[in-house]
Amino acid sequence: MHPHEFWQTFSPGPPPPAPWNDRYPARMPDGRVLWLPIRTLTDGKGIASLILNQASFEVEETLAHQLAEGLRRHAPEVIVGLPTLGLGLARAVAARLGHARMVPLGTSRKFWYDEALSVPMSSITSPGADKRLYVDPRMLPLIQGRRVALIDDVASSGASMRAGLSLLNAIDCAPVAMGVAMRQTDRWRTLTQAPLEGVFDTPLLTPAPGGGWCENT
Repeated sequence: MHPHEFWQTFSPGPPPPAPWNDRYPARMPDGRVLWLPIRTLTDGKGIASLILNQASFEVEETLAHQLAEGLRRHAPEVIVGLPTLGLGLARAVAARLGHARMVPLGTSRKFWYDEALSVPMSSITSPGADKRLYVDPRMLPLIQGRRVALIDDVASSGASMRAGLSLLNAIDCAPVAMGVAMRQTDRWRTLTQAPLEGVFDTPLLTPAPGGGWCENT
């Protein structure tokens, strides 16, 4: 599979067993498979990668629909999206839940923003980046006192989601749920403030003795 062909379509299930070479077969709720490229970490282990804004419309829409169905039982009144890749997913989820809009958080400081309404932010895909997460002060009436679901594309280390939770907590907002397309490895389990709904899960991978990758044990 060529690099540009990832995240474009679903394959019939069930997924093949390990070892896997350069791609991981993520199993969807309906049994189909989405092939994800495997990225090697600095410690030699591997993770399956999802770059949602490079996915086909079919894949993006399917993941948004399935995440919206998972969040529906929490009855969120407002969907809040995390930058950058969580924003498109949050918008699509909000639309599927019948909302008229969503609230985007951002890392670009507009001149009317209040620095007190920001927190530091980092992520596994942007190591060492010095960023802050902001909420537009004009959006506060949409969030405060409402049932909020916080959306990102992927939960891995949980750093981005924790930044979002910290920012919402600072404005007296405790989300009723969090949502992502992919829950990556199991480090996200330290996020305990609200239930984390995900469409699919991917494990931490380790090199297999004969080549390729297998699940870390």
